[in-house]
Amino acid sequence: MKKHIAVDIGASSGRLVVGTYENGKILLKEIYRFPNGIEERNGNYFWNIEKLIAEIINGLEAAKKEGIDECTLGIDTWGVDYALIDVAGNRIQEIYAYRDERTQSAIQNVKKQKSLKDIYKKIGIQFLSFNTLFQLYVHDKKELAKAHKILLVPDYLYYRLSSKLISEKTNASTTQLLNLETKDYDEELLQLIGVKREQFETLTEPGESLGPIKESIRKKYDIPQCEFICVATHDTASAVLGVPGTKKNFAYLCSGTWSLMGVENKSPIANEQSYNMNYTNEWGAYGTYRFLKNIMGLWLIQEVRRQLEKEYSFADLVTEAKKIKPFQFLIDCNDECFLKPENMVIEVQRYCQRSGQLVPQTAGELARCIFDSLALMYRKTLKELTLLNEYPIHSLHVVGGGVQNELLCQLTADVAEIPVIAGPIESTALGNIIVQMISCGELANLAEARKVIRESFPIKTYQPAPIHQLDEIDKQFAQLTSGTLGG
Repeated sequence: MKKHIAVDIGASSGRLVVGTYENGKILLKEIYRFPNGIEERNGNYFWNIEKLIAEIINGLEAAKKEGIDECTLGIDTWGVDYALIDVAGNRIQEIYAYRDERTQSAIQNVKKQKSLKDIYKKIGIQFLSFNTLFQLYVHDKKELAKAHKILLVPDYLYYRLSSKLISEKTNASTTQLLNLETKDYDEELLQLIGVKREQFETLTEPGESLGPIKESIRKKYDIPQCEFICVATHDTASAVLGVPGTKKNFAYLCSGTWSLMGVENKSPIANEQSYNMNYTNEWGAYGTYRFLKNIMGLWLIQEVRRQLEKEYSFADLVTEAKKIKPFQFLIDCNDECFLKPENMVIEVQRYCQRSGQLVPQTAGELARCIFDSLALMYRKTLKELTLLNEYPIHSLHVVGGGVQNELLCQLTADVAEIPVIAGPIESTALGNIIVQMISCGELANLAEARKVIRESFPIKTYQPAPIHQLDEIDKQFAQLTSGTLGG
C-alpha cells in the first residue's frame, strides 16, 4: 500500500497529511502541524521560509516514527509570493508577504504605462495589488538583476528539498504574467517589470515526478525515502481538485482565510464583462481553468476574534451570531480597508458608521455582520458567474475550514437560493494527494478521484429556506458594494 504525503502550508499554519487508498476509499491522517505567519522587519512583512523548511523536515521525522519508510510527497502553499536565488542557488533576500504594503500604488503606476484592459485581455487574471506582477514591479531592480531564478514559494521549497528547479503552472498563473494564447510568460509584461524569461523555469505540469529528496538531507535526518511529485502547488488549485463535484454545472467555494468562489472551465473567459467584474482565470491541473473571484473570507472573523478582549472560540462566535437579528449590519467584504487593518473590529464599525447603518458592538453583532455580508457576497458572485458563463449553476460545493461553520453554510444556501453541499474540510490536502495517486496509477483520472472522495468523506447538503424581504436586502447590499451608500 503506497503512502502519499501532502505538505499543505497556509498563511497561519502548515501540516503534513498522509493519504492512502484502501478498499475503494481514501484515508487521511494528519501527522504533523506547525504554526505559520508573517513577521515584521523594519516596516516590511516577510515569511520565515527557513522555519518552513525546518518544519517540513520535522514532519518527515514524525512520518518515519509513524513507520513510514517510503512515500511520495507533494507541496502546496499560497500564491504570488516569490524567492530570488542567485547563480549559486542561494536566496538573495527575505520573501516578502503579500500583505506587505509596498504594492499599494503599483496598479495605478502600471496603468500609466500599460492599459489594464489590454493586460487582462491577454492574461485573464484578476487585478489584485499583491499579484506577483506588481510585487516585481516595485521590487529593487538591483536585486532583481542579481536573480538567476525567480521561484514562487512552493517551487522554492521543492528546490531546497530536491534541487529540482520548476515553475509549476497553476501557481505560476497567479503571477499575472502567463499569456493565455502563448501558454507561457508574457514577454511584454516581463519587460515592463524589468525581468527576463530565462529567470523563470519552464512551466511544469502537476503529476510530474521531480525525483528523490536530497541525499544530504536523508543522511542528516531520520526521514523516509521520498519521491517528490509536482502537485497543483497553489492551494486553491489543489482545493478545487478536492471538490467532490460529480455532476455538471456546479460552483465551488473554497472557504478559508480567503473565499475563492468560481467554476471549473475547459477554456478561459477574458472579455470586457469579466474584466469589469474582476474575474480571474487561474490555470488548473489537467487542462482546466479556475474561473473565480477572490473574496475576503474568514480572515475577517479571524481578525475580529484576535482583537476581541474576551477570548472566544470560532464556535462561540457562531453561537453568539445566531442570537442576533440578521441583516442589520452589512459590509463590502472586498473593500481594501479590510485587507490589513490595524484593528478589524474598529474597521468594521467605522465602515457601518460611514455607510449610515447601525454599528455592531458585541461579539455576536460583529460575527453576524461578517457572516451575513459573506453570504450576500456569495449570492452576488453566483449571479455574476451565471451571467458570465451563460449556463445555470445547480449547486454550490463548499470545501475547506468554512465547512465547519454550519450557520454560514445554511445562510449561504438561503441567501443564494441554491443547495449547498458542504465537505470535505480537507479538500486542499486531498487535491494534493489525488494528483500523487493519479501519477502513481492508483486512480485513473480526476473524475474517478472525485467519485472516490465523495464516497470517502462525510458530505452534508443544506437546502435553501426562504428569507423575508431578500430582494430588498440584496438591493441594499448591491448599493453598498457599488459604493452608493458611502462605504
